[in-house]
Amino acid sequence: MKVAITGKGGVGKTTLSATLARLYAAEGRTVLAADVDPDANLGLALGLRQEEVDSIVPISKMRTLVEERTGANEANKFFKLNPYVADIPEKYSRDINGVKLLVMGTVDVGGSGCVCPEHVMLKAILSNLTYRKNDVVIMDMEAGLEHLGRGTASNMDQFIVVIEPGARSVQTYRNVKRLAADLGVKQVRVVANKIRTEQDEAFVRASIPAEDLLGCIHFNPEVMEADQKGLSPYDCSPAAIEEIRRIKAILDNDEI
Repeated sequence: MKVAITGKGGVGKTTLSATLARLYAAEGRTVLAADVDPDANLGLALGLRQEEVDSIVPISKMRTLVEERTGANEANKFFKLNPYVADIPEKYSRDINGVKLLVMGTVDVGGSGCVCPEHVMLKAILSNLTYRKNDVVIMDMEAGLEHLGRGTASNMDQFIVVIEPGARSVQTYRNVKRLAADLGVKQVRVVANKIRTEQDEAFVRASIPAEDLLGCIHFNPEVMEADQKGLSPYDCSPAAIEEIRRIKAILDNDEI
């Protein structure tokens, strides 16, 4: 099970990522959750305290590690394009409620075609995660479509696009599906979040092909309250957990 969860900012990617991760961990699965969003807050959603989140240094900011693995430094402008990274998830992840959290960070440069040591390092790690045969790997991607242009999630089994009931979110799903096909990712699924009315759900079902729709998550003030308090939604909202559990059941069926 290797999924990348994507979508526009604020649609609920992190809530879905964290809850799925904890549901799998509760079953005894080995779960690695990679936070690939520069606005990293997956740790909070998994159950870390704010001060614990603030203490985590993203991989992209570990300059010494990047130099050691890629061979790049001020004196040497040439670097390895395939650095050894297989040990990094175990060495640098943080265990939270049975989930191994790896905070990736981002590369502070313009353009989607960056070929720099930090980008090469992150891409190598993400690629390596897809070869963890018996593990569940969940990537909480950055908002937007830039990561698709960089191909950082090209080896995933599928993308899950989190949308809200609106035309712009539906357009994001269509763009992701088109770009994912270019990367060789054949399966792009949708989770519709913040559903408030029957009209919202009807709009989603009319806009998304039935085979691509994993399910709907209804607007839930308990999830908002958990976010405001810096708590994991998994510990605060049984209703949201049950809706995401049903989504997980479909994903489990894909594994069979």
